[in-house]
Amino acid sequence: MLMTKTTKISGANSLKVKRQKQPGRGSPSLRNAPWRWQKTTLDQFLRLPLYFLIALLCILGSPVLAKVAGSINSSSQLPINNLTSLAVATDPASLLQQGKVLYNTGNFAKAVEVLQQAVQAYKQQGETLRLAATLSNLSLAYQQLGAWSQAQQAITESLNLLKKEDENQNLQIFAQSLDIQGRLQLRMGQSEAALATWQQTEKIYKQVDNKSGVVRSLINQAQAWRTQGFYPRSVKTLEEVSQTLKSQPDSIEKTVSLRSLGDALLVVGDLEKSRQALEESLRIARNLQSSADIGASLFSLGNNARKQQDKVKAIVYYQQTVEASPSPLTKVQAQLNHLDLLIQDQQWLEVQTLLPLIESQLHKLPLSRASIFAQVNFSQNLSKVKSGVLQASSQNYYSGFSTKDSALLLASAIQQSRNLGDKRAEAYALKSLGGLYEETRQWSEAQDLTRQGLALAQSSNAPEITYTLQWQLGRLLWAEKDINSAIAAYDAAVETLQSLRKDLVVNKDIVNQDVQFNFRDSVEPIYRQSVELLLKSQEGKPDEKILEKARQRIEALQLAELDDFFREACLQGQKVTLDQVVDQDNPTAAIFYPIILEKELQVIVKIPKQPLQSYTTPISHTEVEKLLVELRKNLVNPTATKAVQTHSHEVYNWLLKPIESQLQKSGVDTLVFVLDGPLRNLPMAALYDGKQYLVEKYAIALSVGLQLLDPKPLVQQQLRAITAGLTQPPPGFSKFAPLLAIKSEFDGIIKAGVSTTSLLDKDFKKKNLENEIGAASFNIVHLATHGQFSSRLEDTFILDFDGEINVKDFDTLFRSQGKTIVELLVLSACQTATGDSRAALGLAGAAVRAGARSTVASLWQIDDESTAMFVSAFYRELKSGKISKAEAIHRAQLQLLKHPNYKAPSFWSAYVLIGNWL
Repeated sequence: MLMTKTTKISGANSLKVKRQKQPGRGSPSLRNAPWRWQKTTLDQFLRLPLYFLIALLCILGSPVLAKVAGSINSSSQLPINNLTSLAVATDPASLLQQGKVLYNTGNFAKAVEVLQQAVQAYKQQGETLRLAATLSNLSLAYQQLGAWSQAQQAITESLNLLKKEDENQNLQIFAQSLDIQGRLQLRMGQSEAALATWQQTEKIYKQVDNKSGVVRSLINQAQAWRTQGFYPRSVKTLEEVSQTLKSQPDSIEKTVSLRSLGDALLVVGDLEKSRQALEESLRIARNLQSSADIGASLFSLGNNARKQQDKVKAIVYYQQTVEASPSPLTKVQAQLNHLDLLIQDQQWLEVQTLLPLIESQLHKLPLSRASIFAQVNFSQNLSKVKSGVLQASSQNYYSGFSTKDSALLLASAIQQSRNLGDKRAEAYALKSLGGLYEETRQWSEAQDLTRQGLALAQSSNAPEITYTLQWQLGRLLWAEKDINSAIAAYDAAVETLQSLRKDLVVNKDIVNQDVQFNFRDSVEPIYRQSVELLLKSQEGKPDEKILEKARQRIEALQLAELDDFFREACLQGQKVTLDQVVDQDNPTAAIFYPIILEKELQVIVKIPKQPLQSYTTPISHTEVEKLLVELRKNLVNPTATKAVQTHSHEVYNWLLKPIESQLQKSGVDTLVFVLDGPLRNLPMAALYDGKQYLVEKYAIALSVGLQLLDPKPLVQQQLRAITAGLTQPPPGFSKFAPLLAIKSEFDGIIKAGVSTTSLLDKDFKKKNLENEIGAASFNIVHLATHGQFSSRLEDTFILDFDGEINVKDFDTLFRSQGKTIVELLVLSACQTATGDSRAALGLAGAAVRAGARSTVASLWQIDDESTAMFVSAFYRELKSGKISKAEAIHRAQLQLLKHPNYKAPSFWSAYVLIGNWL
């Protein structure tokens, strides 16, 4: 049972760390710091992805002391048992060797003492080169202790000495000292400086024809690129390095380059290639018997398994990491990731066992940005454990940690950040401590901490932390009912997120890991809470400007979601707003924007030549999602028509009933929906008013956002289509059924009068399709093949004769050789992934990635004979040249609905039109 504590920490500005006298680095202590615990949810807080923090330290294996010309082989390690037999050294070379042995066994403090003696001896002898190399080694040992000022002083002295010597004589040692300087810069959060340093080492190694040194420099540069968020650039560099090393014997450089490549590929979403690279890295590390690299590769494999949602395998890898790795930081990071998985599954007994193990290791970590983030993460997990245990209402689980413990960890992290001079780490820790005050409803102190963190994040150009602090400030101001200031804070958070998206547009190399891996927890809620705040600010009086801002914010959310899905900015180019289309070009269409909020469903409606309107249904998002999931499950069942009508009637009442009379008076015949959340998994055609389905009254289309890309009708164009399909699934995809009616489907397109070029079965290959699209002008691409839409990029694909074509390849496939974009893409046998409540995100992604003005697709696979009938009817209507694409779909669906064998919604409602409905 959790203990309740009252009172609060003294002023945020007086946070100080007092070290207690005990072994190791000591524990932080704050006076007057008892807390009052409040049950809360921690989903609102950003939790940096710990499975990528290792990137901060994952430079060329474990640090190795630099060579001193003619005396030490940097790759050699004396056996540990030899240490005791070493006599007290009297000459500096022996001292240096002893320091190396101490370093390699992890006795960094003793190594510093011995290396300091060697430094003094070399100074007395006046051996400048050996002194410079020893100083760089001393810096490396200081780094392991987190003694940053001493490490900086030692490496600066080393480099100054080398610069005074003959350039040709000291180039190798100079490059090694620069390499150590780069390590220090990266550990202190100075990734840009580290990159510049390692680029300099690369030039030097090329100058002296040291190929191994060049490889090390490139690997280190890739780590610096990753730390800055330039993952594609990092991948490209590492792929080149790995190719260079492929034919060479196993080496530390080889295992580290492959591990770095695997980590970078994981971030950009190529999970299978990532796994292969990491497994090869582990194999080499084991061959070399390098425990540090074995542990690091196991840790990365755990992260890969975690990203692939294989929690069992991930936990096994994390446990193996703890057993194999000699690095305390790697052990703690693996345990933190393990802990997070246990918390997700509410395995409280296992959590209770793991917490003290992690806590005992935290205080032993050398000071670095990574160790600070680890402390902050652990503190956040403590709060998450408390929240979960409280929600479980169980007295059997008690972590033994109080809220005060979380505060102490964060206060320590803040002070350590200041000691390190790392403003980003300090801002992140301040945000988390402010979050603790927020939980205990101490608004003033929480605001003070949050504003401090915000100033630091902004001054250090850290937008990935800035937006979370702006969001936190918005929540705090909202809690104190300062609505206008809260809106301004939320606006600032959204603007910062938008600037991150613009970075994606300007430089496709940039992928922000913090935004990318926490979208649902740390990005989406900002938009939804902002919209809720805006709508509440109307105070019962509809304000068209506020409604416009609210729907634009939801569109920004949907675009950000697509960017996150593809890990790059997707929607660019000239667009026309939907309002302009309905007011000027198509005045018989109305646009609906349903917005799912925490406790209500809000609908904003645009009727032609009328101001925006809105109405609300008081219902929680959990109730909405529960009903939508049940409706989706019944829609695919031809025998569940009654259940479909019951549930779809309720959704109809939410979305359309309040305005149905106005639709009739306005002469509206087409409804365009910009759907939100799980509503996107449902066909609006199946909504039921108690007597009729919506498709019986209106043509229906979907839009990804509030704008269309250069909308044009097909009315006056000659229809030219390329058709491609598979009657049998390719090898390895036996779960997909044969599509025996494809020939009939293609014949129906031809009979409708459409000029076609066909690729069937063995001729339907990605390259053939790309060549055909590039060789001729087609305004329609019709694919009769299995496909799957998912909220995961790697699980969204269509099948060709050779296997999968992933959605990320659609842009080159359908826009080959700079040809005009496809007017209409038809995917007639696809389906959304089973059990994926956000699967239609993949459908929207496919439509956007293909660049088609309009996309017709099925939300689930249906009887292929009814598909052939629907397709034939659709093209006949389209070929008539007198109606819109939305109306053509509408009429084709009505033909199926009236057919005695296909009147159930499961047959005709599966098809949706996305994009330009004209």
